[in-house]
Amino acid sequence: MKTAERQAIQFGTGGWRAVIGEDFTRENVMRVAQGICDLMREEEKTDKPVMIGYDRRFLSSSAAEWIAQVLCANGIHVWFMRRSAPTPLVMFTVKHKELHYGIEVTASHNPSEYNGVKLIVEEGRDSSVECTNRLEKLIETAEPRFMPFADAEGEGLITILKTPFNDFLDSILSRLDLNVIKRAGMRILFDPMHGSGTYPLMTVLYTARCTVDLTNSNKDAYFGGKMPAPGLRQLGDLTERVVSEGYDLGIAVDGDGDRLGIIGSNGTYISANQILVMLYYYLHEYRGWKGPVVRNLATTHMLDRVAESFGEKCHEVPVGFKYISAKLDETDAVLGGESSGGLTVRGHIYGKDSIYAASLFVEMVCSLGKPPHEIWQELEEKYGTYVMSEGNFRFALHRKSAIEHLIMVEKRLPVFNGKEIQKVGYEDGCKVYFTDGSFVICRFSGTEPLLRIFAEDSTREGADQLVEQMKLLVDLAQ
Repeated sequence: MKTAERQAIQFGTGGWRAVIGEDFTRENVMRVAQGICDLMREEEKTDKPVMIGYDRRFLSSSAAEWIAQVLCANGIHVWFMRRSAPTPLVMFTVKHKELHYGIEVTASHNPSEYNGVKLIVEEGRDSSVECTNRLEKLIETAEPRFMPFADAEGEGLITILKTPFNDFLDSILSRLDLNVIKRAGMRILFDPMHGSGTYPLMTVLYTARCTVDLTNSNKDAYFGGKMPAPGLRQLGDLTERVVSEGYDLGIAVDGDGDRLGIIGSNGTYISANQILVMLYYYLHEYRGWKGPVVRNLATTHMLDRVAESFGEKCHEVPVGFKYISAKLDETDAVLGGESSGGLTVRGHIYGKDSIYAASLFVEMVCSLGKPPHEIWQELEEKYGTYVMSEGNFRFALHRKSAIEHLIMVEKRLPVFNGKEIQKVGYEDGCKVYFTDGSFVICRFSGTEPLLRIFAEDSTREGADQLVEQMKLLVDLAQ
């Protein structure tokens, strides 16, 4: 195939993601791998191994081997696992072992027809926009080299990791109050959503003497016909079982183990926004962890109110976890997160980690001796009610430029009846801030062909109305 005819490889906020059999092919995966090799060579960072992990999606293990074969053909040592691994494990290992790079084959919470490649850089961070822009250019002209996997093993270029989870688990366990969890005797129903997060969280919970039952732990490339994202719509079965079988908590993590969803004992879905607020409040007030908090611009402003009450600051950053981790590092924040289910806590890793977050949430419930819905009710009584609504809208690709022109160039806005605009930001899409503390944001997804609209208000009706008003405006861009 001539270079000019090659498919473009583009990295979004969570890496390169593509439809299997269309863009996610052996040829393209090997081009990405060769581009990474060329990047490492440019940066003179071929002296250390690259850790390769993969989730349980269709072709993930095969793609991990294709990447290893290309790296080894370029003389780069590979650390490999004969089992699936969550993204947080790879990020932790890159940081803990002071590697230059790690790679996870995953499409995270995308639909089952997708797969992808996530590049992790020094200190276990998400790769920067500058890094992935450079990588994309190198991929354009990459000519992949190849070495059979068995030959690479024979030449000592591949090391099979026997106990890859030990240091990761020890790091999490050392940060928990295990005694308070042990005394509580929690019964938990855990749904790893057919993904790669089963083993590490099960190990933590068993070590803390919790009684844990599993659901959806088998490998299923179609994720049971659902999106592998721990959102309200996907967790109906988990909710029903938690209530009918009397569990204290239901815990769900996404396909690669970096996003978290919680079901309370009464069947209440605890959203990512609520998890963030509760954990920040708990760590600051009960653990004594002083410091600010970080959120992206599509995440609840209740964090701002909580931080203000502590005399702390809530920092807002664009969508993309790299921005959250960078600001957390810069400000020594207690934690940072996003409304889509990912958060990171000071002192562990710089990326999303549902394993540590879920463990801390269990500790919080045990320590406070209250179910999540009661903790949340007390926080609402103190800080007010914040309700978020969101809509994901697919559009024909030829409409994207017209939508972008309407919102970002013409800067058209709906008529928001009864709302006074405080300011409008265009740092990442269009975000309208209102004087009453509510907001609405409209932006293109960085991982799928979707337009995402988020709104927060004091009532469900108000939030839904903001989403609908923005959607009607977008519909004008025909």
